[in-house]
Amino acid sequence: MIDAVWIPQEGWILWCSMENLTNGETCPSKSALIEPPPEIAATLSVLGGKWKVLILWQLLGRPCRFNELRRAIEGVSQHMLTMHLRELESEGILTRTVFAEVPPRVEYALSEHGRSLGQVMKVLAEWGQLHLARQH
Repeated sequence: MIDAVWIPQEGWILWCSMENLTNGETCPSKSALIEPPPEIAATLSVLGGKWKVLILWQLLGRPCRFNELRRAIEGVSQHMLTMHLRELESEGILTRTVFAEVPPRVEYALSEHGRSLGQVMKVLAEWGQLHLARQH
């Protein structure tokens, strides 16, 4: 049986008896997990991946060439950097400019849409700072 009670300033409180849980019934308060909203899924599709946030962090400062990014992001392979740069470009987060020079020069920069992630990156960095301080 599922019971509920209204508590002022708290709202409805639901609970299930152990008897109901062992009889195969589910308790709504325990099974109320839902899928993340589409906005979260869209954000993770852009920022997901081990290297994407680090790429974006570097590009917040200025446009960079491929090898500059590879040297600045310790541990990233050429393959993974190429893959993530292509994904970010296809999402409209960065632009890739090829200069008609010999040898050819390619620069990556944040698009206007990508620059809108600046505040998100700042908040992530602030959270990381708090997290590191908490560990010490």
